[in-house]
Amino acid sequence: MEGRYNLRSPAVKRLMREAQELAEPTEQYYAQPLEDNLFEWHFTIRGPDDSDFSGGIYHGRIILPPDYPMKPPSIVFLTPNGRFDCHTKICLSISKHHPESWQPSWSIRTALLAIIGFMPSPGHGAIGSLDYTSGERVKLSRRSTSFVCEVCGPTSGKVLALTDKSKKTQEEIAALAAQLSMAGEKPTASGEKVKLPDAQSQADTGDHATVVPEKESSALPPESVVEPPASVTTQRNTNTSNATSNEPSATSNEAGPVNNNQTSSRNSLRSENAAEPVRSRSCLDNVTLWALVIIGVLMGALIFRRLAKFNYPWNSEEL
Repeated sequence: MEGRYNLRSPAVKRLMREAQELAEPTEQYYAQPLEDNLFEWHFTIRGPDDSDFSGGIYHGRIILPPDYPMKPPSIVFLTPNGRFDCHTKICLSISKHHPESWQPSWSIRTALLAIIGFMPSPGHGAIGSLDYTSGERVKLSRRSTSFVCEVCGPTSGKVLALTDKSKKTQEEIAALAAQLSMAGEKPTASGEKVKLPDAQSQADTGDHATVVPEKESSALPPESVVEPPASVTTQRNTNTSNATSNEPSATSNEAGPVNNNQTSSRNSLRSENAAEPVRSRSCLDNVTLWALVIIGVLMGALIFRRLAKFNYPWNSEEL
Protein backbone atom coordinates (compact mmCIF):
# COMPACT_ATOMS: atom_id res chain seq x y z
CA MET A 1 0.00 0.00 0.00
CA GLU A 2 2.91 2.35 0.68
CA GLY A 3 3.86 2.47 -2.99
CA ARG A 4 0.47 3.90 -3.95
CA TYR A 5 0.62 6.98 -1.72
CA ASN A 6 2.76 10.04 -1.26
CA LEU A 7 4.58 9.31 1.97
CA ARG A 8 5.27 13.01 2.45
CA SER A 9 1.56 13.71 2.86
CA PRO A 10 0.66 14.49 6.52
CA ALA A 11 -2.60 12.58 6.15
CA VAL A 12 -0.84 9.45 4.88
CA LYS A 13 1.72 9.58 7.69
CA ARG A 14 -0.99 10.01 10.30
CA LEU A 15 -3.20 7.21 8.98
CA MET A 16 -0.32 4.76 8.69
CA ARG A 17 0.65 5.47 12.28
CA GLU A 18 -2.93 5.01 13.49
CA ALA A 19 -3.24 1.78 11.51
CA GLN A 20 -0.26 0.42 13.41
CA GLU A 21 -1.68 1.56 16.75
CA LEU A 22 -5.06 -0.09 16.04
CA ALA A 23 -3.67 -3.23 14.44
CA GLU A 24 -4.68 -5.43 17.40
CA PRO A 25 -8.40 -5.83 18.26
CA THR A 26 -9.65 -4.81 21.69
CA GLU A 27 -12.68 -5.76 23.75
CA GLN A 28 -14.60 -2.63 22.74
CA TYR A 29 -13.50 -1.78 19.20
CA TYR A 30 -11.42 -2.72 16.19
CA ALA A 31 -10.69 -0.73 13.02
CA GLN A 32 -8.38 -1.05 10.04
CA PRO A 33 -8.12 0.54 6.57
CA LEU A 34 -9.06 -1.33 3.43
CA GLU A 35 -6.27 -3.07 1.58
CA ASP A 36 -6.70 -0.88 -1.49
CA ASN A 37 -7.72 2.42 0.14
CA LEU A 38 -5.98 3.97 3.12
CA PHE A 39 -8.69 6.62 3.41
CA GLU A 40 -11.55 4.19 4.02
CA TRP A 41 -11.65 2.17 7.23
CA HIS A 42 -14.05 -0.49 8.47
CA PHE A 43 -14.74 -0.58 12.18
CA THR A 44 -16.43 -2.94 14.61
CA ILE A 45 -17.62 -1.81 18.04
CA ARG A 46 -19.34 -3.47 20.96
CA GLY A 47 -22.63 -2.05 22.16
CA PRO A 48 -22.37 -0.21 25.50
CA ASP A 49 -23.32 -2.10 28.60
CA ASP A 50 -26.44 -1.21 30.60
CA SER A 51 -28.22 -0.10 27.42
CA ASP A 52 -30.49 -1.45 24.70
CA PHE A 53 -27.37 -2.19 22.65
CA SER A 54 -25.70 -4.41 25.24
CA GLY A 55 -24.37 -7.60 23.68
CA GLY A 56 -24.55 -6.22 20.16
CA ILE A 57 -21.69 -6.09 17.65
CA TYR A 58 -21.96 -3.22 15.17
CA HIS A 59 -20.01 -2.70 11.98
CA GLY A 60 -19.48 0.41 9.85
CA ARG A 61 -17.24 2.55 7.67
CA ILE A 62 -15.08 5.59 8.35
CA ILE A 63 -14.32 7.76 5.29
CA LEU A 64 -11.45 10.16 5.87
CA PRO A 65 -10.81 13.39 3.91
CA PRO A 66 -7.51 14.04 2.11
CA ASP A 67 -6.57 16.74 4.67
CA TYR A 68 -7.16 14.55 7.73
CA PRO A 69 -6.68 15.23 10.66
CA MET A 70 -7.39 18.89 9.96
CA LYS A 71 -10.95 17.94 8.96
CA PRO A 72 -13.22 15.29 10.50
CA PRO A 73 -14.16 11.95 8.96
CA SER A 74 -17.53 10.70 7.77
CA ILE A 75 -19.10 7.83 9.71
CA VAL A 76 -21.48 5.30 8.16
CA PHE A 77 -23.12 2.34 9.92
CA LEU A 78 -23.65 -0.93 8.07
CA THR A 79 -25.25 -2.99 10.85
CA PRO A 80 -28.92 -2.18 11.65
CA ASN A 81 -29.02 -0.89 15.20
CA GLY A 82 -32.08 1.34 15.70
CA ARG A 83 -30.00 4.37 16.73
CA PHE A 84 -28.23 5.34 13.49
CA ASP A 85 -29.50 4.85 9.97
CA CYS A 86 -27.51 2.48 7.75
CA HIS A 87 -25.57 3.65 4.67
CA THR A 88 -25.96 7.27 5.80
CA LYS A 89 -23.32 9.73 6.94
CA ILE A 90 -24.48 10.31 10.48
CA CYS A 91 -24.36 13.71 12.14
CA LEU A 92 -22.20 13.87 15.25
CA SER A 93 -19.91 16.51 16.70
CA ILE A 94 -16.99 14.34 15.57
CA SER A 95 -18.25 13.82 12.02
CA LYS A 96 -17.98 15.72 8.75
CA HIS A 97 -21.29 17.50 9.32
CA HIS A 98 -19.72 19.69 12.02
CA PRO A 99 -16.08 20.52 11.19
CA GLU A 100 -16.20 23.50 13.56
CA SER A 101 -16.24 21.19 16.59
CA TRP A 102 -13.54 18.82 15.32
CA GLN A 103 -10.06 18.92 16.86
CA PRO A 104 -6.97 17.71 14.94
CA SER A 105 -5.70 16.06 18.10
CA TRP A 106 -8.56 13.57 17.92
CA SER A 107 -8.01 10.27 16.17
CA ILE A 108 -9.96 7.34 14.80
CA ARG A 109 -9.82 5.76 18.25
CA THR A 110 -11.42 8.90 19.69
CA ALA A 111 -14.18 8.67 17.09
CA LEU A 112 -14.85 5.02 17.93
CA LEU A 113 -15.11 5.73 21.65
CA ALA A 114 -17.42 8.67 20.96
CA ILE A 115 -19.69 6.52 18.78
CA ILE A 116 -20.02 3.96 21.55
CA GLY A 117 -20.78 6.70 24.05
CA PHE A 118 -23.37 8.35 21.80
CA MET A 119 -25.36 5.20 21.04
CA PRO A 120 -27.59 5.32 24.18
CA SER A 121 -28.23 9.07 23.75
CA PRO A 122 -31.39 10.43 22.07
CA GLY A 123 -31.16 11.40 18.42
CA HIS A 124 -33.06 14.73 18.61
CA GLY A 125 -33.74 14.57 14.86
CA ALA A 126 -30.11 14.83 13.79
CA ILE A 127 -29.11 13.67 10.33
CA GLY A 128 -28.94 9.87 10.22
CA SER A 129 -30.47 9.39 13.69
CA LEU A 130 -33.25 6.92 14.48
CA ASP A 131 -35.61 6.70 17.45
CA TYR A 132 -36.53 3.03 17.58
CA THR A 133 -38.22 1.68 20.65
CA SER A 134 -36.24 -0.12 23.33
CA GLY A 135 -37.66 -3.48 22.33
CA GLU A 136 -36.75 -3.02 18.68
CA ARG A 137 -33.18 -2.03 19.57
CA VAL A 138 -32.78 -5.09 21.77
CA LYS A 139 -33.92 -7.35 18.93
CA LEU A 140 -31.49 -5.67 16.54
CA SER A 141 -28.64 -6.08 19.02
CA ARG A 142 -29.24 -9.83 19.07
CA ARG A 143 -29.32 -10.00 15.28
CA SER A 144 -26.19 -7.87 14.96
CA THR A 145 -23.93 -10.76 15.97
CA SER A 146 -24.79 -12.56 12.73
CA PHE A 147 -24.07 -9.61 10.46
CA VAL A 148 -21.70 -10.32 7.57
CA CYS A 149 -19.86 -7.49 5.81
CA GLU A 150 -19.30 -7.80 2.06
CA VAL A 151 -15.69 -6.74 2.52
CA CYS A 152 -14.69 -7.98 5.98
CA GLY A 153 -16.89 -11.07 6.27
CA PRO A 154 -18.45 -12.05 9.64
CA THR A 155 -18.07 -9.27 12.20
CA SER A 156 -18.92 -11.03 15.45
CA GLY A 157 -15.32 -12.16 15.99
CA LYS A 158 -13.69 -8.80 15.24
CA VAL A 159 -13.63 -7.74 18.92
CA LEU A 160 -12.29 -9.69 21.87
CA ALA A 161 -14.38 -11.21 24.63
CA LEU A 162 -15.16 -9.01 27.62
CA THR A 163 -12.89 -9.18 30.68
CA ASP A 164 -12.14 -6.95 33.62
CA LYS A 165 -9.65 -5.03 31.47
CA SER A 166 -12.48 -3.31 29.60
CA LYS A 167 -13.60 -1.38 32.68
CA LYS A 168 -10.94 1.26 32.13
CA THR A 169 -12.03 1.70 28.52
CA GLN A 170 -15.67 1.94 29.57
CA GLU A 171 -14.78 4.71 31.99
CA GLU A 172 -12.94 6.53 29.22
CA ILE A 173 -16.00 6.17 26.97
CA ALA A 174 -18.28 7.61 29.64
CA ALA A 175 -15.94 10.54 30.27
CA LEU A 176 -15.64 11.30 26.56
CA ALA A 177 -19.41 11.11 26.04
CA ALA A 178 -19.88 13.55 28.91
CA GLN A 179 -17.47 16.05 27.33
CA LEU A 180 -18.88 15.83 23.83
CA SER A 181 -22.43 16.76 22.94
CA MET A 182 -24.53 15.67 20.04
CA ALA A 183 -24.07 17.95 17.05
CA GLY A 184 -27.06 20.24 16.53
CA GLU A 185 -27.98 20.37 20.22
CA LYS A 186 -27.56 23.28 22.61
CA PRO A 187 -28.47 23.17 26.31
CA THR A 188 -30.75 25.99 27.41
CA ALA A 189 -30.92 27.67 30.80
CA SER A 190 -33.62 25.23 31.91
CA GLY A 191 -31.45 22.25 31.01
CA GLU A 192 -33.45 21.22 27.95
CA LYS A 193 -31.65 20.57 24.67
CA VAL A 194 -32.81 22.48 21.63
CA LYS A 195 -31.84 21.39 18.12
CA LEU A 196 -29.89 24.04 16.25
CA PRO A 197 -30.43 24.36 12.48
CA ASP A 198 -27.42 23.72 10.33
CA ALA A 199 -26.79 24.61 6.70
CA GLN A 200 -27.32 21.14 5.35
CA SER A 201 -30.55 20.46 7.26
CA GLN A 202 -32.01 23.77 6.07
CA ALA A 203 -31.07 23.03 2.46
CA ASP A 204 -32.72 19.61 2.44
CA THR A 205 -36.40 19.70 1.52
CA GLY A 206 -37.17 16.06 2.16
CA ASP A 207 -35.72 13.42 4.42
CA HIS A 208 -32.65 14.68 6.24
CA ALA A 209 -31.04 11.27 6.20
CA THR A 210 -29.54 11.27 2.73
CA VAL A 211 -28.29 7.89 1.60
CA VAL A 212 -24.62 7.97 0.66
CA PRO A 213 -23.65 5.90 -2.40
CA GLU A 214 -20.93 3.37 -1.89
CA LYS A 215 -19.12 4.70 -4.97
CA GLU A 216 -18.34 7.95 -3.21
CA SER A 217 -15.33 6.62 -1.33
CA SER A 218 -13.93 4.40 -4.07
CA ALA A 219 -11.71 7.14 -5.52
CA LEU A 220 -8.48 7.83 -3.70
CA PRO A 221 -7.82 11.38 -2.45
CA PRO A 222 -5.73 13.25 -5.04
CA GLU A 223 -3.42 14.83 -2.48
CA SER A 224 -2.20 11.46 -1.21
CA VAL A 225 -1.58 9.61 -4.47
CA VAL A 226 1.86 9.58 -6.04
CA GLU A 227 2.22 12.19 -8.78
CA PRO A 228 1.44 11.00 -12.38
CA PRO A 229 3.94 11.09 -15.28
CA ALA A 230 5.02 14.43 -16.75
CA SER A 231 3.04 13.94 -19.98
CA VAL A 232 -0.23 13.49 -18.10
CA THR A 233 0.56 16.48 -15.89
CA THR A 234 1.27 18.66 -18.92
CA GLN A 235 -2.04 17.70 -20.51
CA ARG A 236 -3.91 18.46 -17.30
CA ASN A 237 -2.23 21.86 -17.00
CA THR A 238 -3.18 22.67 -20.59
CA ASN A 239 -6.80 21.80 -19.95
CA THR A 240 -6.78 23.87 -16.79
CA SER A 241 -5.34 26.90 -18.57
CA ASN A 242 -7.95 26.61 -21.32
CA ALA A 243 -10.72 26.42 -18.76
CA THR A 244 -9.30 29.42 -16.92
CA SER A 245 -9.11 31.49 -20.10
CA ASN A 246 -12.82 30.91 -20.67
CA GLU A 247 -13.84 32.06 -17.21
CA PRO A 248 -13.89 35.84 -17.84
CA SER A 249 -16.37 35.50 -20.71
CA ALA A 250 -18.66 33.33 -18.61
CA THR A 251 -18.46 35.81 -15.75
CA SER A 252 -19.31 38.73 -17.99
CA ASN A 253 -22.28 36.85 -19.39
CA GLU A 254 -23.57 36.09 -15.92
CA ALA A 255 -23.37 39.78 -15.00
CA GLY A 256 -26.12 40.56 -17.52
CA PRO A 257 -27.38 44.07 -18.36
CA VAL A 258 -26.25 45.48 -15.04
CA ASN A 259 -22.72 46.07 -16.32
CA ASN A 260 -23.66 47.28 -19.82
CA ASN A 261 -23.38 50.98 -18.88
CA GLN A 262 -20.02 50.40 -17.25
CA THR A 263 -18.78 48.51 -20.28
CA SER A 264 -19.87 51.22 -22.72
CA SER A 265 -18.27 53.95 -20.62
CA ARG A 266 -15.03 52.01 -20.46
CA ASN A 267 -15.07 51.52 -24.22
CA SER A 268 -15.63 55.24 -24.82
CA LEU A 269 -12.75 56.12 -22.51
CA ARG A 270 -10.53 53.67 -24.31
CA SER A 271 -11.47 55.15 -27.71
CA GLU A 272 -10.75 58.69 -26.49
CA ASN A 273 -7.43 57.61 -25.06
CA ALA A 274 -6.58 55.87 -28.32
CA ALA A 275 -7.46 59.05 -30.32
CA GLU A 276 -5.05 61.24 -28.37
CA PRO A 277 -1.88 59.66 -29.81
CA VAL A 278 -3.35 60.03 -33.33
CA ARG A 279 -3.89 63.75 -32.78
CA SER A 280 -0.39 64.15 -31.42
CA ARG A 281 1.05 62.40 -34.43
CA SER A 282 -0.90 64.66 -36.85
CA CYS A 283 0.40 67.80 -35.13
CA LEU A 284 3.92 66.47 -35.27
CA ASP A 285 3.55 65.76 -38.97
CA ASN A 286 2.39 69.38 -39.62
CA VAL A 287 5.36 70.85 -37.79
CA THR A 288 7.72 68.62 -39.72
CA LEU A 289 6.13 69.64 -43.01
CA TRP A 290 6.46 73.34 -42.27
CA ALA A 291 10.06 72.85 -41.18
CA LEU A 292 10.85 71.10 -44.43
CA VAL A 293 9.19 73.90 -46.44
CA ILE A 294 11.21 76.57 -44.62
CA ILE A 295 14.41 74.62 -45.08
CA GLY A 296 13.64 74.21 -48.79
CA VAL A 297 13.01 77.92 -49.21
CA LEU A 298 16.25 78.81 -47.46
CA MET A 299 18.21 76.31 -49.51
CA GLY A 300 16.69 77.69 -52.72
CA ALA A 301 17.55 81.26 -51.76
CA LEU A 302 21.11 80.25 -50.97
CA ILE A 303 21.54 78.46 -54.27
CA PHE A 304 20.08 81.38 -56.21
CA ARG A 305 22.44 83.78 -54.46
CA ARG A 306 25.45 81.62 -55.37
CA LEU A 307 24.47 81.40 -59.00
CA ALA A 308 23.83 85.12 -59.25
CA LYS A 309 27.20 85.94 -57.73
CA PHE A 310 29.45 83.75 -59.93
CA ASN A 311 27.61 83.30 -63.21
CA TYR A 312 25.94 86.64 -63.68
CA PRO A 313 28.32 89.42 -62.60
CA TRP A 314 26.05 92.27 -63.38
CA ASN A 315 27.47 95.68 -62.46
CA SER A 316 27.22 99.25 -63.55
CA GLU A 317 30.45 99.28 -65.63
CA GLU A 318 29.44 96.41 -67.97
CA LEU A 319 26.11 97.98 -68.60
